[in-house]
Amino acid sequence: MTGTREKTQQWHAQAADALAAELGVELATGLSAAEVAARTVKFGPNALREKPPRPRWRMFADQFADFMILVLLVAAVLSGLMGDAKDAAAIIVIVVLNAGIGFVQELRAAKAMAALKKMAGSRAQVRREGQSLDVPAEEIVPGDVLLLEAGDVVAADLRLIEVAQLKLDESLLTGEAVPSEKTAAALTAGKLPLGDQRNIAFKGTIVSYGRGVGIVVATGMQTELGKIAGILDAAVEPATPLQKRLAVFGRWLLIATLAICAAFFVICLLRGQPLVLMLMTAVSLTVAAIPEALPAVVSISLALGARRMVQQHVLVRRLPAVETLGSVTYICSDKTGTLTENRMRMVVLHATRPLRFDAEPPPEIPASEPWPSLMRALALSNDATRNEDGTVSGDPTEVALFKAAFDAGFAKAELEKAAERVFELPFDSDRKRMSTVHRHDSGFIAYTKGAPESVLPLCRAALGEQGEASFDDKAMLSTAEGMAAEGLRVLAVAQRHWTAQPHKDEQGIEAELVFLGLIGLIDPARPEAQSAIALCRSAGIRAVMITGDHPATACAVARQLGMQGEAVLSGPQLTAMNDEDFAARVADIEVYARVDPAQKIRIVEALQKRGEFVAMTGDGVNDAPALKRADIGIAMGKGGTDVAREASSLILLDDNFATIVQAVREGRRIFDNIRKFIRYAMTGNSAEIWTLFLAPLLGLPIPLLPIHLLWVNLITDGLPGLALAVEPAERGLMQRPPRPPAENIFAHGLWQSILIVGLAVAALSLGVQAWAIETGSAHWQTMVFTVLTLSQLAMVLGMRSERASVFKAGLFSNRPLIGAVLISVALQMATLYVPALNTIFRTAPLSFAELAICLLLSALALFIVELEKLLRRRWPRSKRHSQRAA
Repeated sequence: MTGTREKTQQWHAQAADALAAELGVELATGLSAAEVAARTVKFGPNALREKPPRPRWRMFADQFADFMILVLLVAAVLSGLMGDAKDAAAIIVIVVLNAGIGFVQELRAAKAMAALKKMAGSRAQVRREGQSLDVPAEEIVPGDVLLLEAGDVVAADLRLIEVAQLKLDESLLTGEAVPSEKTAAALTAGKLPLGDQRNIAFKGTIVSYGRGVGIVVATGMQTELGKIAGILDAAVEPATPLQKRLAVFGRWLLIATLAICAAFFVICLLRGQPLVLMLMTAVSLTVAAIPEALPAVVSISLALGARRMVQQHVLVRRLPAVETLGSVTYICSDKTGTLTENRMRMVVLHATRPLRFDAEPPPEIPASEPWPSLMRALALSNDATRNEDGTVSGDPTEVALFKAAFDAGFAKAELEKAAERVFELPFDSDRKRMSTVHRHDSGFIAYTKGAPESVLPLCRAALGEQGEASFDDKAMLSTAEGMAAEGLRVLAVAQRHWTAQPHKDEQGIEAELVFLGLIGLIDPARPEAQSAIALCRSAGIRAVMITGDHPATACAVARQLGMQGEAVLSGPQLTAMNDEDFAARVADIEVYARVDPAQKIRIVEALQKRGEFVAMTGDGVNDAPALKRADIGIAMGKGGTDVAREASSLILLDDNFATIVQAVREGRRIFDNIRKFIRYAMTGNSAEIWTLFLAPLLGLPIPLLPIHLLWVNLITDGLPGLALAVEPAERGLMQRPPRPPAENIFAHGLWQSILIVGLAVAALSLGVQAWAIETGSAHWQTMVFTVLTLSQLAMVLGMRSERASVFKAGLFSNRPLIGAVLISVALQMATLYVPALNTIFRTAPLSFAELAICLLLSALALFIVELEKLLRRRWPRSKRHSQRAA
């Protein structure tokens, strides 16, 4: 046995005897102990292989490889050389805290493989040397004969050779909500999707009903679960847009700062300024130009965003993912439970005429026949049960029929008092139907339900208002096919009366039936998902459905949601396409059906190659590799597996697609606020650099001392900058197109705004310096210090929005920011009027007139910001930029 992927695709097509001969096993007795030992040596243990874990010290050290972190460490060293130990210590604490957060997140991600191993099952029943043995799952080898019972976790991939009403929950691999009905018969040769391999039981799936026997055809990493583990292990999580942007920002900032400060140092030396003072001033300017609070602002913004998302039913596993949502251009969503309600529901009842229950208000069940008989059949020929708390448990299809009958007034418990079940003929995949026999009045009645193509040819008549009538099974089969084309799961229901109890014989009971009606069921789309997809469209985000369900079902749900359901691509069609052909079509496809795990990754990668930023949702083991490979993975919190959760960045606590859209909104708000802080901090730093750089060129003395620069940097970037993290979302946030992943953080005129507004604030500072010197004031340095500080505090009020006027948006809507500004103003006043601080900061108390001039000039900074925004609104730099307007 080769164990290759090509070989596994043909196990479903091989007859049981031929497969047993190929694997060298007697089905009646199983393998011998000697053969098991030999195969264990050849194939290895039935376990998922793991790479040696990366040492924890290396994981922690790698957290410092980010370029922005290196820039901050340089700033800490420079601060230490200047003797400013507190500033250096503060920077190092921030860096270490960020590294700690990243380290913990990486440890969590390493649990994905452990979760996979947990899913695989621990023990199994095998037939060896003619005996049934309970053995550890790791000791299973190819050729073993495994015995399956309800509740078992399948320990390896099996070719089933015996089944008795066997149903497996394969949702973790295929995404299908309904348990898969299994058969022992060989299937057509050729590649089949996992969901269509009805005679294969896959490792990690759960036996939900019945029993079976199978030959092990793959173990360990050769199983479908093992292949997913291999894909997951090889998947690489890409850096988030924020991480990429901050890395570019850090490089640009360091180069520009060093160049400007070096030029400042050289110019001042050429003008005869003291060497030591100029060196300390240049170093201070370098430290001041670096926004040390940026990592804190980013961390706080993400943490607060994560807290808000929990209130919106989103649990954040990786903090950078909070902002990442704002860049999403595609959301690839699983269908079952996310776009749909994850429960079967009857939507069409067709007897003498169709009744649709997906309309409002739903129709009433007619009192005339055949409707009462049809509803009794749904209630009695049903294995679902109603619990004490009012919930209904059982097979999803049975539950849907039970509820439909109960809601119409046909309670199973009440009906069974007069129509006790005598026996049943269980469903099997060969007959595609099941029957139950009940006592009825003075005789007996049998109800049969199943696939229309199986039940309808057995009907001799149809029940109508006047009793039995002629019946055209071909016309009704055409009706059933039309319902199936809508994506409905269609069942036909019929009955037959006896005066005496019939024999338990399917040929006798399931013949000469009287047709009652057709039932159409579907896992309906969530009502809120349709509006959420429409909102995605307005935000420039494409929603794509990726499911393991049948294409007709996927198309029907897509049409309900307002998606392009006709443009569907199935897994086999995708397999037949080369990468070039698929790349040409991927932008047009909104629905994928019958896909396997590797194809989900292929879809994600094809979109990423087009420059798209992809969010992927999923709940099963089969989704985990794609969740990890996507730019942002979103797992389900209710029905999801541990594997999917560990591979994801976000977890939806309510499994609702609409929640993703709310998370996207929050991600956009967070990035807006981070960008606002960068704009504010860098504008202030720009003002400080312009002030120091231009003063010597204008023939003015050096306006500020090193301690002034550090103080301005501390109180302006501190509380006010952090308060920007809680700025509310701007209007029109979800009407903007997504940010391109490669877009620079200074895009849309940000760097020009930083330079222009910074230059204007520097002009105010230099203007007051020139005026004070001209009028003979001895407090000119204190006045420059005050204007530069207070101008930045006034400036932050206007920078709460990039384009909208703060007076229109509401000056006091961000109360934490107002409080931070007032505290910072009070601290600045303390440096002027507290004698002890005068000595430390080399300041002097200003007179009332001098303070009034400083306050007036500082207030102008707010109007400069508002004027700059007005000009940008009047003359947008580009059409795309104008679309971003609030």
